[in-house]
Amino acid sequence: MKLGMVTYNMGKDMDCPQLTKLCQETGLQGVELRTTHAHGVEVELTKAERAEVKRMFEDSAIEIAGLGSAFEYHAKDLEEVKKNIEGSIAYAQLAADVGAPGIKVRPNGLHKDVPIEQTCEQIGKALRQVATFAEGIGIEVRLEVHGGGGSADPKNILKMMHYADHPNALVCWNSNPGEQDENGSIQANFDLLKDKIALVHITDIGIYQYPWQELFDNLKAMNYQGYCLAEVQYNQQPERFMKYYRTLFDLYTGNYRYPQRR
Repeated sequence: MKLGMVTYNMGKDMDCPQLTKLCQETGLQGVELRTTHAHGVEVELTKAERAEVKRMFEDSAIEIAGLGSAFEYHAKDLEEVKKNIEGSIAYAQLAADVGAPGIKVRPNGLHKDVPIEQTCEQIGKALRQVATFAEGIGIEVRLEVHGGGGSADPKNILKMMHYADHPNALVCWNSNPGEQDENGSIQANFDLLKDKIALVHITDIGIYQYPWQELFDNLKAMNYQGYCLAEVQYNQQPERFMKYYRTLFDLYTGNYRYPQRR
């Protein structure tokens, strides 16, 4: 598996050259570019600008691990859902143009006055539309395990996957609080989604707030070869902080070697 970072929040004020430099200097292999941040990789880019982003990352040897959108499909207003589907499709095309392998979308909540099954079905069917288009241009669609009101519950994410019923509708595991059982294990919840995991977000792996070793052991057991992306708060010494982060990741995954060989 590979280590990268999410631009939320560590890199939110960095442009693309600053991001690739940070990754190069700290041993990170890739970055998920989240929408609205200073790097400016957005659907408004022209064809030439998209080509330039792709060239710059290729020249840097740092991969774009994915594009992180804020598109969501749970709204009661179906016109709003339609706009989010259309936006996701445009975002998938952006990903293809800049050389990213996938996009992240999300549920962002469930409604107290609407049956959970109904909202999960709506989200899943919207996801299917996006996944179908994106498959045709070679882009994965990764549904983040995200949101309040139960939308981040892996059991509900599994329902959304069932309604999506598409091989290109995949999951971004988000390392959320509350996924552990009474013994502190994530095993049961992880097993629900492991066959669909295409991306993993990890937070502060230096803090006892999540069963990190169990997560990495499970990923290794399924021969996961994708990205684990650090989604961490900005640090006043980003290079120093991310070097420590890289060392911890290597220790957790059994890949610590000295001297380091990238």
